[in-house]
Amino acid sequence: MPQASTGRRTIPSLRWWIVAVLFASTVINYVDRQTLSLLAPFLKREHNWSNTDYANIVVAFRVAYAIGQTVCGRLTDRVGTKRGLTITVLWYSIASIFTPLARGFRSFLGFRFLLGAGESGNWPGAAKAVSEWFPKQERALATAIYDSGSSIGGAIAPFIILPLYLRWGLKPAFAIPGILGFLWLIVWRNFYYSPADHPRISSAEREMLINDAAADVATPAAPAKRPPIAELLKLSQTWGAIIARAFTDPVFFFIADWFPIYLVAKGITLQSGLVAIWIPFVAADLGNLFAGAASGYLIRRGWPVGRARKALVIFGGLGCTLLIPTVLTVNLLALTVLFAVATFCYAAFTTMANVLPTDLFHTNSVGTVSGLGGTGAAIGTIIVFELAGHISDARIATGTHLFDPLMILSGLIPLTGMLLVLLLVRNTRATNDGLVRKI
Repeated sequence: MPQASTGRRTIPSLRWWIVAVLFASTVINYVDRQTLSLLAPFLKREHNWSNTDYANIVVAFRVAYAIGQTVCGRLTDRVGTKRGLTITVLWYSIASIFTPLARGFRSFLGFRFLLGAGESGNWPGAAKAVSEWFPKQERALATAIYDSGSSIGGAIAPFIILPLYLRWGLKPAFAIPGILGFLWLIVWRNFYYSPADHPRISSAEREMLINDAAADVATPAAPAKRPPIAELLKLSQTWGAIIARAFTDPVFFFIADWFPIYLVAKGITLQSGLVAIWIPFVAADLGNLFAGAASGYLIRRGWPVGRARKALVIFGGLGCTLLIPTVLTVNLLALTVLFAVATFCYAAFTTMANVLPTDLFHTNSVGTVSGLGGTGAAIGTIIVFELAGHISDARIATGTHLFDPLMILSGLIPLTGMLLVLLLVRNTRATNDGLVRKI
């Protein structure tokens, strides 16, 4: 192993600076993707889009995201974390900058497809970085930190995008998030290396990571090469990781992309509902950090990794059912509180969903399994968004609340996912054979 003897000063606790850079990437990623949903009420009026039209544009993003998660996850496992994230961030930053060239439904749909293809690489890349840089008792908190960037990005996006659009129009509203991606790339390319090669890592931190990695691959049967995707899909643990994402992420994506339209459907103006738009994102951010810290605390208290993760999965799955009572009120305060608590619990669940690939699989498969989970999540999101568009358009004539059936489903789907994760994520023969880690 190379030593940190380059003459450059070492950085104490370098791994936490690494996760801070990943957090910044996620923030920019979410500011970028929130642009369309925030401007949707204006763009729908300007271009005469129906809710179904808007749903199809969002679905184009999700289709690319679904394909890209698995493709980018496998790519990252092949070319490495640094190159993988460089390629994907460069891709979506360019797509964002050129989105103002869109002139109608089809061109918006095309640019969103390109954006989704690039943005899909963030989570597999970040998960792989965490698997390389963090011991098991810290992985959940590290995952929570970078994943909380989605909540922060969603929370600050209205205060960036809406003022830009209202003052200067469409071009800067889409272009500035893309420019932020290019600035992030400068930092990433100069700062990220593997623990074995990083010139700023201390000897103590490198030794700690080497010891943790050695403990993870202690079984003689641990695979030396990347298992094929077909082999991974035969494992119940892989399906547990996929379902953990597929039964949670669509709920949050639905809230993130449809919440402004949902408030308008409830008779609440965007101006008066601005606080309600960002509070659930902040609640989700807190839920991420709570779950990461709580899970790590339980492991340090002697809990097995699997038990510590599942405790937070149960908490999150039960808490998401608080989305169901939102159908009973049009009160802004009540809606805000219910969404805040539900997204707090959702974030606890999804933090565990994001960390499961790093717990269950060896480093050479983490990006792939994380990508498969993202593909499952994207497919679930496509289904939810198509339902949202068609149900809301069909119910306009009836005078009933447009999103009530989807809110009920949004509360029940994570609960179902919780039960399936508890069933599928366990130690099996594949654990003894070294295909997956003991949990």
